[in-house]
Amino acid sequence: MRRETRETRIEVELDAGGGVKTGDAVFDHMLTAMSFYMGREIRVSAAYDLRHHLWEDTGITLGEELRSKLPERFARFGSSVMPMDDALVIVAVDISGRPYVNLEVSPAESEEGFSTALFREFLWGLARSLRATIHVKQLAGTNAHHIIEAAFKGLGVALGEAVMEGKELKSTKGLLEV
Repeated sequence: MRRETRETRIEVELDAGGGVKTGDAVFDHMLTAMSFYMGREIRVSAAYDLRHHLWEDTGITLGEELRSKLPERFARFGSSVMPMDDALVIVAVDISGRPYVNLEVSPAESEEGFSTALFREFLWGLARSLRATIHVKQLAGTNAHHIIEAAFKGLGVALGEAVMEGKELKSTKGLLEV
């Protein structure tokens, strides 16, 4: 999947080798961890003007790529409780057709490159294009690196579950607005 604007040029391919090379070392680390815990290889390349645009547009492009590879029937829901050192984060995903993000993280200790604002932009881009509800809640922790990395790992687990092939449509309405 490719997204090109005046601000970014993003390419994302699931189930392909090549690794993550966005030019932002922190983001590369987070996306690599997320794809590992999702159980899917990922190739990401990017050119960008601002980190804000990189994180948001990569979320959009990843959501489009995930959506394009959804099986006809998919599990829909996924969740994870992820520990990492001082951090404990819960992540829940519902690919329901209704984009929404609830991000409740507040690291007491900042660390260079780890920004909750950028993480929020990534999640909203992903939620809009995947048409998913995503909740991320910090249960414990102080270090920004540990909290955000735990959230990306948890997101990987939750997405991996939600996009798996399912036996039936999980909806009391009998359809999903996806």
